[in-house]
Amino acid sequence: MNILLTGASGFLGGRILRFLEAKPDLNLTAAVRRRVEIPATHILEVQGLDDNTDWSAALTGQQVVIHTAARAHIMKDEVADPLAEYRRVNVDGTLNLARQAAAAGVKRFIFISSIGVNGNINTRPFTEDDTPNPAELYAQSKWEAELGLWEIQRESGMELVIIRPPLVYGPNAPGNFGSLMRWVEKGIPLPLGAIHNQRSLVAVDNLVDLIITCIDHPAAANQVFLAGDGQDLSTTELLRGVARAMGKPARLIPVPSSLLMLGATLLGKKAVAQRLLGSLQVDITKAREVLGWEPPVSVEEGLKRCFK
Repeated sequence: MNILLTGASGFLGGRILRFLEAKPDLNLTAAVRRRVEIPATHILEVQGLDDNTDWSAALTGQQVVIHTAARAHIMKDEVADPLAEYRRVNVDGTLNLARQAAAAGVKRFIFISSIGVNGNINTRPFTEDDTPNPAELYAQSKWEAELGLWEIQRESGMELVIIRPPLVYGPNAPGNFGSLMRWVEKGIPLPLGAIHNQRSLVAVDNLVDLIITCIDHPAAANQVFLAGDGQDLSTTELLRGVARAMGKPARLIPVPSSLLMLGATLLGKKAVAQRLLGSLQVDITKAREVLGWEPPVSVEEGLKRCFK
């Protein structure tokens, strides 16, 4: 089987690459933004990801596209119009690739979206049937890309698989999880010792396993799946788990979450506090029942792998 993987030099794409390279029956083309030393049958350097990108050389003979490339993890965005930039890459770039893929005869397009399409906080676990409610610009762009992909699917017949992961953790993880690891590693006392929320996470190896399952599973065609470890944690439990995996003490101070939220709001950091203090759970029943998929890695093992 011939597969095109975009974002192959990124956190998730690089992990997918290592798994796929171990499968001798797959012929892999890895698309990267910049030349890196990665093992792959074919490496294609792509300049930019927008509606002008020419994918013809990469798509010739491909049967499956796994699209992980995106604009994400911009903690301090300095562009004049962040939403326009997200749309340029995550919407226009994705749909341009998908249209060219359909025209090239690609059978299946796997799109890595975000649980943020459902929302960023909940009182019950999200499911695939929930009405989308993106609250952040990145999630809004992913939702718009999903809508466009469904139009292309209906027009072309190319199979579509959409996967929405929550926070992804693993070795060298970017974003919020990377920040948490650095805090614990430095031994910084954190006022997060009495947080009783529930957060769904997904180990990068669990997410990769789900993606690989969707490459050729007949029942995955034209479906949306939520990803997760199947075990939810509070922020306090997560920090303690990270500390155990790191072999360091968890220096957590028990401060009521209501006081933390009040302080964060006064400091203009309400969104950050919501990610740390609020609950966000996902229900992975659909992936289990439709695909027969189970997360192969436990949370404890997934955290250990962050530091091996």
